[in-house]
Amino acid sequence: MYMENRLQHQDDAALVQDYINGNERALEMLIIRHKLKIYNFIYSKVFDRDTAEDIFQETFIKVIKTLKRGVYSEEGKFMPWVMRIAHNLVIDFFRKNNRIPIFDNSDEFDIFQLIGDGNPTAERSMIEEQVVEDLQKLIVELPDEQKDVLTMRLYKDMSFKEIAESTGVSINTALGRMRYAIINLRKLIEENQIILSA
Repeated sequence: MYMENRLQHQDDAALVQDYINGNERALEMLIIRHKLKIYNFIYSKVFDRDTAEDIFQETFIKVIKTLKRGVYSEEGKFMPWVMRIAHNLVIDFFRKNNRIPIFDNSDEFDIFQLIGDGNPTAERSMIEEQVVEDLQKLIVELPDEQKDVLTMRLYKDMSFKEIAESTGVSINTALGRMRYAIINLRKLIEENQIILSA
């Protein structure tokens, strides 16, 4: 009981160290502590309980493998590190399924952020799937330069530096194209009367 109480009051970095030193309960405590936040993040991107659960499990398999290999170097930044793993696994999921992910990387991308309430109805899930399909159709209507930047950023998870190098333009030009893509997409959304959140 004392051990349980001690673990509950430790910060993430101490729990990680405990787990590396062989205390399996420390990892359990970390999962219990952060499960809701990580699962909700994954679910807000994939809108499917089974898929979210699979990606959540895969996230912690990667966490365990990294910790056991002794190559963990994110001192004091456990949660951002785990969220980055989850984020990358979500992108892998979309790549495998040839779908465009919905990411809210900054205010400019808010049109892609469908708010999941964690307890979706079948009707809500159908609506959200339809919205994603509608958005994909609208992206195709954008000018090629804007469509390419948008796809590279959201679908391939490329940085603006990588996009600039890949398209042979400056970073400012790549950012400008992204900005115009978002503006045009917003106009298309209004014209087509797509509602992005319930």
